[in-house]
Amino acid sequence: MGERQFRRKSTARRFRPVLLMCIKAPHKRCAKLSQSMKSTRTLPIALALFVACTATRAAEGWKPLWDGKTFDGWHTIGKGEWKIIDGAIRGTHPKEEKEFGHLVTDKSYGDFTVRLNYKAVKGNSGLYFRIEEAGFSGVTGFQAEIDADKDAGGLYETNGRAWVSQPKPEDVTRWFKPGQWNEMTVSARGGHIVVHVNGLKSAELKDDPGRREGRFALQVHGSQDCEIWFKDIEIKKE
Repeated sequence: MGERQFRRKSTARRFRPVLLMCIKAPHKRCAKLSQSMKSTRTLPIALALFVACTATRAAEGWKPLWDGKTFDGWHTIGKGEWKIIDGAIRGTHPKEEKEFGHLVTDKSYGDFTVRLNYKAVKGNSGLYFRIEEAGFSGVTGFQAEIDADKDAGGLYETNGRAWVSQPKPEDVTRWFKPGQWNEMTVSARGGHIVVHVNGLKSAELKDDPGRREGRFALQVHGSQDCEIWFKDIEIKKE
């Protein structure tokens, strides 16, 4: 076997697990490819695989809910601070501030599946959906619970029924990874709502009488010291 042919086979073997990752989980944007593309020798292969990942996401119907670079299509209400750092949103909030803070989509949505990656460093947060900007804390509606310590993946209705589906602590330990990036998926079709954290179902409601349409929002909790990160926010409209 010639040296050039050996290099080609070696490169292909090195990228095989990355390609499989892209096929199985294209929404992760193939971060490993971005690292590999720094090498000029492997740039053509890495670029081709990156294009394949993007095409797979598009074929599945996924579209960015956040563009990864700006806050276009979103607005803030309340207190707290929102920054974009290295392709992720960082939400922070000081404990001495009582008012909540939210980063809210400009558009409203009905039936959908949305997914994101989050890292709860400290404090409480949530992925709100089908909300209206009204009531105590600034928003009214459902949130899929995000917290640094507990209740991850539960369903809480702000200014409504409070906990509708609160997970048991022993169940949270099965799907939540403290201090690490976690993947959350929320599917809402009519009154059927399902939440998954890291691929495991954390909450499900059937024939729920709640709102059928509204905005998305990310939260930093009032009267808490919060640091929450979000990235790879994508949506598939039903």
